Amino acid sequence: MGNTIDDTSVDTVNGLQVRAVSVEEVEAWNRALNFGFLRPHAGVAPELRRMQWEPGRMQAGFDGGRQIATFRSFDVELTVPGGAVVRADAITNVTVSATHRRRGLLSAMMRRDLASAAERGCAVAVLMAAEYNIYGRFGFGPATWGCGWDIDLGRTRGLREGLPGVPGGRIDFVTLAEHRELGAELYDHWRLTQPGAITRDEIWWQRRTNEIRVPGDDFKEPFTAVHRDADGEVTGLVVYRVENKWDGAFPDSALTVEEFIALDLPTAVELWRLVLSVDWVRKVTVENLSPDDPLPLLLQDPRAATPHGENSDSMWLRLLDVEAAFNARAYGAPGRVVLEVEDRLGYASGRFAIEVGEDGTGRCTRTTDDADLSLGASELGSLYLGSETAPRLAAAALLTELRPGAAAAADLLLRAPLQAWTPTEF
Repeated sequence: MGNTIDDTSVDTVNGLQVRAVSVEEVEAWNRALNFGFLRPHAGVAPELRRMQWEPGRMQAGFDGGRQIATFRSFDVELTVPGGAVVRADAITNVTVSATHRRRGLLSAMMRRDLASAAERGCAVAVLMAAEYNIYGRFGFGPATWGCGWDIDLGRTRGLREGLPGVPGGRIDFVTLAEHRELGAELYDHWRLTQPGAITRDEIWWQRRTNEIRVPGDDFKEPFTAVHRDADGEVTGLVVYRVENKWDGAFPDSALTVEEFIALDLPTAVELWRLVLSVDWVRKVTVENLSPDDPLPLLLQDPRAATPHGENSDSMWLRLLDVEAAFNARAYGAPGRVVLEVEDRLGYASGRFAIEVGEDGTGRCTRTTDDADLSLGASELGSLYLGSETAPRLAAAALLTELRPGAAAAADLLLRAPLQAWTPTEF
């Protein structure tokens, strides 16, 4: 699979060079990143980029001395079904200048990064795909989906009566500094309960709360409220902003929920009651919730919640170590399925047997037994966290059933009680 990429190795592709950038080159890298993201007007943040810099993890494509492509990765923990975590290579900041497209720069940077990730022991690699048709050829498949809602408060009239609350609990607005501290502690607790969630580092929280200011970011302080139980423990957090609008003499404001974390249903009820009762607000938009979140069913009229227009696939995933990844997760039913996987990059190629016991623990091993299903690395990535199903992929001709009934059997094995969800952009 290749060796760890060091700081000095250089690849040449179509007369262009690809290599890791030094810490002294991060300012030029930042300018190339802005240009690739169609934001040449945005200023650079060299101090932030130096904080993000790790040896070998920030790459660039060079045409002579000029950077014309960018790529960065960092390691995170990814929660998998059952609550265990695996080490994941998180890929971000991928750009290629419009003048240098289709010359192999992305392929070269991706090959270097995946080789290094596999050598480090990452079981998977993950990314957020700005465009759907780019990353499948590298073995990535959509693995989590967001599910936002637009709520008409005039139609729903708030929450149902009789929902559980938190006796002795309280909700308080907090400062940005408190948001940073309390939010990080709460999230680190909550993420281990949510398949698909990844770790957030200190820099993520500093940017989120404007302690680190980045040129081009239009930061406006939101409302941040935390919920505490009767013992004073923080059990939930909501972050929202309000667009103050009026229709003549009548309020017509819109509230947008940017983040919502609750450790249990009673906490969620208390926080939603706050959100749905803010003065002057007529419409609430929840940008990103778990597909399993019961919010619409908590409303007096669930029809008042309509799917948010930006709902889409979220995190994409590719397997680097199939056995390690599948041995880490829990399963939905006992049984056995043999997968024949084709991977043009080689990491997931082969035939694998997944055997699950009565207690839901599974074992994944290479085998020479006849395969039940045939699929590509991208489709394996979509199936891994359990949010995509083998029967649906088979129906779309993205997976081949070699034994009748094998897709349904695999679905029972891979099913998880909670759909995977990634609330963290990276």
